Amino acid sequence: MKKRIFISFAIEDEKLRDFIVGQSKNKESPFEFIDMSVKEPWTNSWKTKCNSKIKSCDGVIAFITSKTKSANGELWEIKCSQDNNIPILFVWGYKEHLSYVPGFVNSSKIKNWKWDNIEKWIDKL
Repeated sequence: MKKRIFISFAIEDEKLRDFIVGQSKNKESPFEFIDMSVKEPWTNSWKTKCNSKIKSCDGVIAFITSKTKSANGELWEIKCSQDNNIPILFVWGYKEHLSYVPGFVNSSKIKNWKWDNIEKWIDKL
């Protein structure tokens, strides 16, 4: 059975989401992707729906990039995941690791974006 994975990212990093969604479409991929991208102003209704989606997932992959610091939606999703005790895999979005890291994220726990890192984490869920 495939794991349900919520992908959290800054909207400016939408291409990162597209890459991992492409991976999830591979018939051998161990996960399916849940999308709650914010394309309109934030509402309490969106937060309620997003919270429900996150709670229904086996885990969350959060991309950390230079855009993360101003990504209110992504920061809220990460905090929501933590509040609901949903396992989170933090992944560097790009090769340079000079990105902002939210204070509630231990930078030593952020993994490089390698399929092995993602697959091992998903297998443990």
